[in-house]
Amino acid sequence: MENQLRSVPRPLVRTNQWFIVLSVLLTWITKQEWILLIPLLAGLMGLFFGFNPIMRLAKLFLKKHPSQYIAEDWEQQQFNQTIAVICLAGGFISFLMNWTIVGYVFTIMVAAAAFIAILGFCVGCFIRYQWQQYQYRRSLDK
Repeated sequence: MENQLRSVPRPLVRTNQWFIVLSVLLTWITKQEWILLIPLLAGLMGLFFGFNPIMRLAKLFLKKHPSQYIAEDWEQQQFNQTIAVICLAGGFISFLMNWTIVGYVFTIMVAAAAFIAILGFCVGCFIRYQWQQYQYRRSLDK
């Protein structure tokens, strides 16, 4: 049996990143923390059920077959989405508890990481790579 790599078309990843950035900005502007629930729930659905409604909706607008776009690694996207979900949940809960500074810290981190990824540098990829390197070096020591 051939080992097939799972991937996600880059336009879908970018749509999800923009959605996170815009949701955070809208939350800041309107002071309505519930807006964070939209990308948070979409991210949780993606992680637990493999169905991200934001990406699924964006897929309807692809002009080419998904395989014709630059592919992003599915496992890396799951890792990145996990970080985003943690930050969005941290921001949402913090804002609900009136821990405004902590809420801003979490939402700044997720919005900045998503925007930097849109610009071409994946913070989550860097973190995962460093973690894998650490694990590898540690395995050599044993």
